Amino acid sequence: MIARVTESPARAQVESSHVMDPRQFLASRTAEMQQQIETLCNINSGTYNIAGVERVQNQLIEWFAPLGGDMQRVPSAGQLLIDDQGRTVHQNLGPTLVISKRIERRPRVLLCIHCDTVFGPDHDFQKCRQLDANVLNGPGVIDAKGGLIVMLHALLAFEQSTYAERIGWQVVINADEEIGSPGSVATLHALAREADWGLLFEPTMPDGSMVSWRKGSGNFTLVVRGQAAHAGRDFAKGRNALVALSRLLVAIHELNQPTHPDWGDVTFNVGRVAGGGAVNVVPDLAIGRVNIRVRTAAQQTWAEAQLRRLVGEVSGDGIHVAVHGEFSSPPKEIGKRTEQLQRLIESCAAELGMPIQWNGSGGASDGNKFSSVGLANIDTFGPAGGEIHSDREFLRLDSLVPSAQLAAAVLVRLGDV
Repeated sequence: MIARVTESPARAQVESSHVMDPRQFLASRTAEMQQQIETLCNINSGTYNIAGVERVQNQLIEWFAPLGGDMQRVPSAGQLLIDDQGRTVHQNLGPTLVISKRIERRPRVLLCIHCDTVFGPDHDFQKCRQLDANVLNGPGVIDAKGGLIVMLHALLAFEQSTYAERIGWQVVINADEEIGSPGSVATLHALAREADWGLLFEPTMPDGSMVSWRKGSGNFTLVVRGQAAHAGRDFAKGRNALVALSRLLVAIHELNQPTHPDWGDVTFNVGRVAGGGAVNVVPDLAIGRVNIRVRTAAQQTWAEAQLRRLVGEVSGDGIHVAVHGEFSSPPKEIGKRTEQLQRLIESCAAELGMPIQWNGSGGASDGNKFSSVGLANIDTFGPAGGEIHSDREFLRLDSLVPSAQLAAAVLVRLGDV
C-alpha cells in the first residue's frame, strides 16, 4: 500500500521569479547546503536502522515541500536473506520516498539517490565535522547525503526559472541502495520504465570525473549440506560440508584470470564463510558468500555458467549445494541514448567552465538498475569527495554549487531534447 505524505500548512509551490539562469540562484548557496548536509549526517541512517532512515526522509520532506510536488512513501518489499544456518529469513527495510511534478509532461526526468548509509547505529562514526575550510567529514557525507542536497538545490533553482514548465520530473529516494536495493527495486524499475532520462546523484570520482559505464554486481550464497557423523566412531559415514565448500571456494577464486583477454576484468571475491562446530563431529552444513563483478552482459553469462559448473563438480556422494542470489545490478553498458546524454552534459559543463572527463567504475549503483530496463542515465551528479565507506569519508565543499549548477543546467537543456 502506498502512503501519501500529508501536506503541511507551510507547504507551497515555488513561485517563478523568472530567473533566466539557474546558476545565479545557486551561486551563494554553499553555506546553506553545508548546514543541511551536516543535519542529515548527524542522523544515523544505516540501512537497517529504519527509524533513522525515516527521520532523514522526514527532514527531506520538509526541505522538498517548497517544490510543490506530490509526495508519497512507498513501503519496501524487504529483503530475503540466507542466515548462517541456511535458513531463509525476511528483513524489513525502510520505505522509498517519491516526489512527482508535472509527470504528464514529456520529457520526464527521473532524479534518484539513496538516503541510507553503511554506518549502523552501533558504529563509532556518527557525527559530521569540518576538517578545514574546504573539507567536510561525516558518515555518508559524500555517499550520498551530499548528493541529496545537490539534487534538492538543483531542483529549487530549476523550478525558480522560466524553463520549469518544459519537463516533468520525479524524485526517488530509496533506503536500501547500500545493500543492492532489494526492497525498492520494483519501484525503481517501474519509475524508470515511465521516464525518458535518468539523473542520479552518487558522488563523482575523487578527481571530479563522472562515471560512464559500471560493472555489474552479483551476490551469491552457497549452502552446502553433507552428512553429520561422529568423528571417531563413524568418520567414514560422514560427508564433510565444510571441506566441500572449501574446495568450491578455492575453485571459484581461481576463476580470477587478470590476463585473460575476455574475462580478465571479471572478479570473484570470496567474502565470508560459516560452518562447523564441535571438532569431534563431521560438519554437515557450511555457508559461503561470494561477490562477482562483470563488465559486460557476455561476462555475466560466462560467470554464471562457471559458477554452475563448479557447483556441479562438487555436488554428489552425499554433498548437496544450493545457490542463492543473482546479479541484482546487471552491468551498465553505454548505449546510444546514454552517449547522447553524455554529450549534452559535456556541452552544459563547457558553458559552466567545468570540462567533464569520463571514467568507468567497478562499483554498481541504482543507475545499473535503470539501465537494465532501458533508461539512459548518468549517475554521478553528486559532489566530489572520497574515502567512501570509511570513517575518513569526506566531501569537498567547493564542489557543491558547481554540481548543483550542472544538474540544473542539464534539466534546462533536457527540456529542448
